[in-house]
Amino acid sequence: MSIATGIGDALADYVRPRAKNRSLTAIARPMRLGARASSRRTSIAIVGDGPLSRQLVWRCLQQMSGGLEVLGLFGDGEETATPGYCLGCPAGGSIDDLLTLAQTKEIDAIVLAVPANARRRIENVLAQLRSIAVDVYIYSDEPAKPVARDNAALARLPIRLIERRPLSRREILLKAAEDRVLAAAILLAISPLLLAIAVLIKLDSRGPVIFRQKRYGLNNKLIEIYKFRTLHVGQADTNAEQLVTRNDSRVTRVGAFLRRTSLDELPQFFNVLRGDMSVVGPRPHAMAAKAGVLQYDEIIRDYATRHRVKPGITGWAQINGWRGETSTAEQIEQRVAHDFHYIDNWSLQLDLKIVLRTVTGGFGGRQAY
Repeated sequence: MSIATGIGDALADYVRPRAKNRSLTAIARPMRLGARASSRRTSIAIVGDGPLSRQLVWRCLQQMSGGLEVLGLFGDGEETATPGYCLGCPAGGSIDDLLTLAQTKEIDAIVLAVPANARRRIENVLAQLRSIAVDVYIYSDEPAKPVARDNAALARLPIRLIERRPLSRREILLKAAEDRVLAAAILLAISPLLLAIAVLIKLDSRGPVIFRQKRYGLNNKLIEIYKFRTLHVGQADTNAEQLVTRNDSRVTRVGAFLRRTSLDELPQFFNVLRGDMSVVGPRPHAMAAKAGVLQYDEIIRDYATRHRVKPGITGWAQINGWRGETSTAEQIEQRVAHDFHYIDNWSLQLDLKIVLRTVTGGFGGRQAY
C-alpha cells in the first residue's frame, strides 16, 4: 500500500462521478410555466392549501411568459395539502417534505399562501424553514406593487419578501469562485505537508490515513467529510457521541499533535473542491455531538440556522478561540453565536480576514485536544 493511499482515496472520491439520487420525494413532477426548455426557470414552492394557494397557482398559470417552475403545494400544518394535483400543480406534501426536497433541488423562492394576519401560522412556518437557504415571500390577493424586481418571473406576483436567504445569487457565485481558487492554491502549496503527515500516521499506528465522517451540510444535507485519522483503529466514534477530551486514550501520539494544531482538518480542502464545503464557514459539527448530556439542537433552538450556508474548514468562531471540546452549554452557545455573526455579516473581505488570521495565528487553543 502506498503511503499516501488515504490522500489518494480522498482525491479519487472527488473525481469519481457521483451517482444521481433517484429517490422521489412527495413531489413527483413540477409544473413548468412559460420559458423555453433551455432557459433557467425560477423554481418556487407554495406553502398552504386553502383558497389563497389555489388563487396563486391560477395567477401563475395566467403568466405563461414568466418562466416559473412550481414545485408543488405543501401544507403548513393547519391547512394540509390534499394529495393529488391543483390545476396541474403537484399537491400533498408537508413542510418536512419541502425540507427534504431542498436537500436535492434548488428552490429560488417559497411563497406562503396564508392570510397576512395569521401571525402565529407565519411564524411557525418560518421557524420550520429556518434551516434552509431560500427567500420566503408571503402572497396577498390584494393589489400590490412588485417587490421581486431582480427576478422577472416573480416581479408580477403580489408578493412581499419576509425572509431573505443569507447570500444573494451573486454572492453565492462569488463565494464559490473564492472557494475553488483558494482550495486549489492551498492544496498545491501544502501537498508536501499532506504527504509528510500521511507518512507519520502510517508509522505511528495501523489503519487508514483518512477518516470519513457524515455531517450536516448546506440545507441539512448529509455530506461525508475527510480528516486525517487521529484515533486508534477500532476506537473511532463515527457519530462523535463521545467528544475527545484532554489525555483521551483513544488519540494516537501523532493524532494528538494533529488535533491540537488542526492539521487533521487539511483533507477537507478536497471537500471544498467537491462543492460540499467552503474554506470559511461554520464548522460542520458531528451528528450526535453533545455539550454535556444534551445535543446541540436541544440547547439552541435556532441551531439549524447554521446550515443556511456551506460549512467551512475555518470560521469566525474558530479564530476567536471557540473550538475543540464543548463540555458546557456556554461553549456551544458562544460558538454558534459567532457562527450566526458570520452568516449575518458575510463579505469577501471577512472571509479573507479569517483566512489570513488562520494562516498567521492558526486556531489552536486550550480546548483543542
